[in-house]
Amino acid sequence: MAITVPARAPTAQDRAASTLRRAILDGELRPGQRVNQEAWAERARVSPIPLREALRALAGEGLVTYRPRRGYAVTELDLAELEEVYRLRKMLETDALRRGVPRATRADVASLEAAAEACRASAASGDVAGQLAANRRFHDRLHALAESRPATRLIDLLWDSTEAYRALYYALPGEAAAADRAHRTIIAAVRAGDPERVIALQDQHRARALERLRTSFRGEADTSPEAALSV
Repeated sequence: MAITVPARAPTAQDRAASTLRRAILDGELRPGQRVNQEAWAERARVSPIPLREALRALAGEGLVTYRPRRGYAVTELDLAELEEVYRLRKMLETDALRRGVPRATRADVASLEAAAEACRASAASGDVAGQLAANRRFHDRLHALAESRPATRLIDLLWDSTEAYRALYYALPGEAAAADRAHRTIIAAVRAGDPERVIALQDQHRARALERLRTSFRGEADTSPEAALSV
């Protein structure tokens, strides 16, 4: 007889962390912006203590940083750190794709298609947060083809460290269409069992994403449709 373990009810800390994480992903809280603890505790409908616990948890994820005498702020990277994150991503993702794509099943392809469709639908309705989440699901499932928990954890940490930046430019004009094209070509390469093609496509998008982030560091907004891509 199977024993069903009831799901744990969300705690006040969980609610606070979810509220803050969503604000960061949506771009409501920007890199470098201080988190007003009183205001966010009120918004999450929690007391200050679980809000502080949530901030400590998010600091462990790399989303916020504690500044002595100033409190918590959304993590702000310098360009060198950002480039290092993308360099490490390339190493880990290339290995995951080379191992994982040849073993992709029809079910895996269907899962990628579902995530891509959710991303497309969210973009069409103007739901940037939904688009970000669906895009993340798409790439998570792509990397998970390698069936390596250690690799997946490391890749997740690297993606988490730049989530606040991803939200800054994901709503740029032309981005939705370009992301959809990127997902379609990647799915076709996975379906064909061509890991080197998938790696090349991923490299192309990652390199362009990094260039766009460099542009944002310089404060030069490139809003051309050609510049948009899935990251």
